[in-house]
Amino acid sequence: MTAEKTTDEYDLIVLGAGPVGENVADRAVQGGLTAVIVESELVGGECSYWACMPSKALLRSAQALRAAQHVAGAAEAVTGTLDVRAVFERRDSFTSNWSDDGQVQWLQGAGIDLARGHGRLTGEREVTVTDADGGTRVLRARHAVAISTGSDAVIPPIEGLRESSPWTSREATSAEELPESLVVIGGGVVAVEMATAYAALGSTVTLLARSGLLGGMEPFAGERVAAGLRELGVDVRTDTGTTSVRRDEGGVTVTLDGGEEVTAAEVLVATGRSPRSADIGLDVVGLEPGRWIETDDTLRVPGHDWLYAVGDVNGRVLLTHQGKYQARAAGDVIAARAKGAEIDDAPWGRHVATADQAAVPQVTFSIPEVGSVGLTEAAAREAGTPVQVVDYDLGGVAGASLYEDGFAGQARLVIDTDRDVVIGATFVGPEVAELVQAATIAIVGEIPIARLWHAVPSYPTISEIWLRLLEGYGRDSA
Repeated sequence: MTAEKTTDEYDLIVLGAGPVGENVADRAVQGGLTAVIVESELVGGECSYWACMPSKALLRSAQALRAAQHVAGAAEAVTGTLDVRAVFERRDSFTSNWSDDGQVQWLQGAGIDLARGHGRLTGEREVTVTDADGGTRVLRARHAVAISTGSDAVIPPIEGLRESSPWTSREATSAEELPESLVVIGGGVVAVEMATAYAALGSTVTLLARSGLLGGMEPFAGERVAAGLRELGVDVRTDTGTTSVRRDEGGVTVTLDGGEEVTAAEVLVATGRSPRSADIGLDVVGLEPGRWIETDDTLRVPGHDWLYAVGDVNGRVLLTHQGKYQARAAGDVIAARAKGAEIDDAPWGRHVATADQAAVPQVTFSIPEVGSVGLTEAAAREAGTPVQVVDYDLGGVAGASLYEDGFAGQARLVIDTDRDVVIGATFVGPEVAELVQAATIAIVGEIPIARLWHAVPSYPTISEIWLRLLEGYGRDSA
């Protein structure tokens, strides 16, 4: 019996029901369009079930315990260790036990239709959806198709690695049992956060990084995080390559460049991401499958006035919050173009994602945390920008010393001396995540240093670091 084939028409078709796809569709619907989202897995996407939410839930319990242990009086009240099962159960609550019922209800409430199955471009403004039973449904877009399929973990061509069934971020964030030991291959955010989480939960962790940690950030960030991991008991090996991996009944054996072997119950590979674009019909519209999809700042694909790529799949910035930012611009501009309305595509306009280049905030939830936004010193100098760098010992701020006994951290501002504006900021220390938004506002708003002197931080808070950094730059300089 042949499965029934149906055809439906919408103003907008979105491939991928993660946070990015949801936001593209939502903004377009709010702009008066009809929209359908195509999804073959769980509505809510990677962030909800295998990335942002479960990973931070795994990390939070250890963070809270550590905070209590570093304040006299509270430290004496801490008599136990982490309850691993309770941590996992709390993590499960944030993933809704890997059920997307709530997310589907949200789509329905927002007026967005859902097509379950795998979507492929089969023509201009046309997507064919194949469901789990082999049935097909043809969707046609009056105005636009937005690709928001995200990215997948890269498994590098290390001998035996793929055959050894390694963990990726998905397995690490959804594991039901704590491995006795874990080897982490990689030195980026996922590697650092999962090494932190599993070491805090009680696994014996070895981290192998081909270079340093947190490349692309200020060097002191990776150095301080490496020190923090070692305090947790992690065997951190930087400038260390991996030549082969093999699995047997006893676990995995990882062979290093020099021939040394490291054994563990599990191995996690966290060496980057690749676009989820190999099997979505890009060849039909003249694009190369498996590659990042280039866009302009309105997230439209050059040469295709109806096609958009939003979020990880375009390779601009692989962060959920930045993808959602892109999605708001894309959904709004799709609606505006459909209605023939005026397009605001000048830098920092409503319909562009200018911040992707100038002001990307990021928090690494390690111990210590790293919060950063904008350009590093090296990136600014490489761009030819005249800069002054101001560093300050974060532990020297009164609010920090009150927050935690022996508070240790570092803060840096990168200042464009021609314009006297902040273009980069990095904070490293216990729970510095909440410092990042003030820096983001300063950078996006291009607030002159002379005006920032009038933004008085409350005393005694860790935010007083802003005053100390401004003093380091000097009021006369502004």
